[in-house]
Amino acid sequence: MKYLSVAECAKKWNISERSVRNYCAQGKIEGAFLTSKTWNIPENTEKPRRSNEKRAPRTLLEVLKCEKDSKLSGGIYHKVQVDLTYNSNHIEGSRLTHDQTRYIFETNTIGQVQSIKVDDVVETANHFRCIDIIIENAKKTLSEALIKELHRTLKNGTTDSRKNWFAVGEYKRLPNQVGGNETTQPENVASEMKALLASYNATKTKTLDEILEFHHAFESIHPFQDGNGRVGRLILFKECLRNNIVPFIIDEELKFFYYRGLSEWNNERGYLHDTCLMAQDKFKLYLDYFKIEY
Repeated sequence: MKYLSVAECAKKWNISERSVRNYCAQGKIEGAFLTSKTWNIPENTEKPRRSNEKRAPRTLLEVLKCEKDSKLSGGIYHKVQVDLTYNSNHIEGSRLTHDQTRYIFETNTIGQVQSIKVDDVVETANHFRCIDIIIENAKKTLSEALIKELHRTLKNGTTDSRKNWFAVGEYKRLPNQVGGNETTQPENVASEMKALLASYNATKTKTLDEILEFHHAFESIHPFQDGNGRVGRLILFKECLRNNIVPFIIDEELKFFYYRGLSEWNNERGYLHDTCLMAQDKFKLYLDYFKIEY
């Protein structure tokens, strides 16, 4: 192996000789050794990273935070905002197209369109903010406060928010059904949500199946008057980020299989699991394109 002198390394790394000697003395250069008072440094050694030097973001969550804060257009953050918002709203009946959703995100206007429900536009803009909330809080333990904040943000300024029986950011006041199935009665929602979160948060690291089990339980309780599906899928995305699991977006192609997986969860968990794995494979294509590790 060929070795370089302190002066040669300093020139190669464009730093002072004193800095190179300090790196050597601090053991930050692997394989460097002293001969008398001269440091011998392996030729292929890379410059050590300074403790205060910012490294390029690597994980999906780091990249999302970086692009959100820098307001970068055209990256994975942009992609997630538009695709997650469009698909999650579309499942719930929004008639906005993918292009219209993208236009609202990019310009904060609706452009030249006809016959759009105002609530579709408001909830689309609100959903963008919800995604920011889950990115900002991804590493925090899931809590009732965060779940209610997501609902309050999603439904703020909608027609529902002006109904005196609709509790924005609070649990439902009236019984509701999902897919024709009964859900938890309003008077029992608070206690069931507390029990669900206590059980879920009992372990620090979650598997995909544990996250899906929570999702099924959450949707079965159906704690809010409306918006449960979107809030539930936002939680799915957040918990995948928190546990270093590749997240996923349920699109139109997978919508039927997603609903089947939820309805058949107690009989066959593989339906929902396999559907989400297919959605993960689609999301991995995003990550490959943007060169993000997973």
